[in-house]
Amino acid sequence: MGAFNGLLLSIYFAINAKKKIFTNYFLSLLLLVLSIRIIKSVFFYFNPNLSNIFIQIGLSACVLIGPFLFLYLKTYSEDEKPSWTKHVIPYLTILTILGFFYPYVEHRTIWSTWIIKAISAQWMIYIVLSFKSIHPVIQKIKGKENLRKIDIWVLSIYLGVTLIWLAYTTSAYTSYIAGALSFTFILYVNVLLLIFRASNGINFFQEKEKYKNKEIDEKTLELIGQKLSIIVEKELFLHPNFTLEEAAKELKVSKHLLSQYLNEILGKSFSNLIREYRVEKAKKLLETENNYTIESLGYDSGFSSKSTFFTAFKKTTGMTPAEYQKSYLK
Repeated sequence: MGAFNGLLLSIYFAINAKKKIFTNYFLSLLLLVLSIRIIKSVFFYFNPNLSNIFIQIGLSACVLIGPFLFLYLKTYSEDEKPSWTKHVIPYLTILTILGFFYPYVEHRTIWSTWIIKAISAQWMIYIVLSFKSIHPVIQKIKGKENLRKIDIWVLSIYLGVTLIWLAYTTSAYTSYIAGALSFTFILYVNVLLLIFRASNGINFFQEKEKYKNKEIDEKTLELIGQKLSIIVEKELFLHPNFTLEEAAKELKVSKHLLSQYLNEILGKSFSNLIREYRVEKAKKLLETENNYTIESLGYDSGFSSKSTFFTAFKKTTGMTPAEYQKSYLK
């Protein structure tokens, strides 16, 4: 059922891709190779005598899971379409050569000992490379910002594929639980798709496309740049739970426009901007206040905990708050 639903989803997104939602081509292909891998696992589990050619096809499909995950997520994090040929063609060439000279049916030992391990390592490398694309979503979660539907979607795809890789990698110790996880992932994607499509009648798959194609005019750019100083002047960032929505309301601009300005013009997320403001405030307090604990100065700067204060300060300045204060006093 999971594999069948995965194939249906693959067809669905391929059709959507015809509507110029380019990223859906990669999503369709990702679900296709996942489904082929699941089909192989299901048949092998219930029929160990499965023809070796099907096993080879299923294992070979794993080679393309990582690249298609990477390409799909990358199209959401960057404006330019990634060069898919260098991530797909070389692997298809290698698979063709291996399948011809070292078919699974005649070289099971080589496949089991070396090729499967290489496939797993390659899949893992692409999972690591793909993390950069969802890092902004992680930052939003850390900054307690509201997530868009597309943020939830891409994070779910990333985590789902990662869990499936982990399950297959450890299947020797988990009684092949990967099949159940794969089915659960496909089912979850189905439910998520139905919920998002039904809510407000918005096609959330087009969110990124619309965001990319909407440019901010020069007058608006200048206006937002001037208004940003209000956050510093009023020290709104001192509120630990200060959100993007509250900032947009204070600056009298839309939340979407403010977010787009920060990402495209300043090259940072709202949480990163607020963190920078808080670190600057903390530096001033460390330079002038000697009768208070460093932890209390962190709270006075808008940080919600000692750990977040120390981590943010060290990341921004390269020194701990104590080291900074000591160097300044010298």
